[in-house]
Amino acid sequence: MEVIITASPVEASAQAARIAAGVVRAKPGAVLGLATGSTPLRFYDELAGMHARGKLDLAQVTTFNLDEYTGLGPQHPQSYAWFMREHFFSRVNIAPERIHIPDGLARDIPAHCAEYEAAIRAAGGIDLQLLGVGSDGHIGFNEPSSSLGSRTRLKTLNERTIRDNARFFASPEEVPRHVITMGVGTILEARRCLVLAFGEAKAAAVAAMVEGPVTADVPASALQFHASCTLIVDEPAASRLKRAEYYRWVYHNKPEWQRV
Repeated sequence: MEVIITASPVEASAQAARIAAGVVRAKPGAVLGLATGSTPLRFYDELAGMHARGKLDLAQVTTFNLDEYTGLGPQHPQSYAWFMREHFFSRVNIAPERIHIPDGLARDIPAHCAEYEAAIRAAGGIDLQLLGVGSDGHIGFNEPSSSLGSRTRLKTLNERTIRDNARFFASPEEVPRHVITMGVGTILEARRCLVLAFGEAKAAAVAAMVEGPVTADVPASALQFHASCTLIVDEPAASRLKRAEYYRWVYHNKPEWQRV
């Protein structure tokens, strides 16, 4: 796993956006796996800015979002479909028919999950998967104890995740208890993973993900098995990494052709 430690979330997001833009420029029909939450907001701002300046064409890009709350339709202001329209899709030229988000109102959830997996395969697989990491080490909504071989499915949120997400709702009671999420196994099939983590509250999860054992207790630790995973963090999120100085040394001594 490549670890890049930056001075701030602004710098980290800009670097992540350059990586994503590079993938699209090299392959205009790239398939991007997208994430929601507060962490990727600047990342989406950066990509939208590139598009507005005529520096990035996303017309042929296909997207698949990681997850969605069950019981919330795309017009609900706390749905991830709404989030993506508000913060990204309304600002770029991705064709609506190329956008895929789990349907929180699906009547047959198992069938819908199987169809979502089939759609990813039909698109040729995900070229770049954007991820955040939860304070308990979850990725997507794969909570601790999730199978590291899991596929897109229904998951029940634990109390910690509900508390973490309650800030987006009027009260914790309004946070849905169930979600549809890509599985850890689904995520690991992406050709490249790009993980962002900011703030001291993520420091323990970042350390466990990078330097701890691979365990279902920290689903993000499965990314240690990924052949091409880049983690970009700010200084507070890196504060519990035992090998932080080594990661800095490696990054600053990369050959020029490896730099973004």
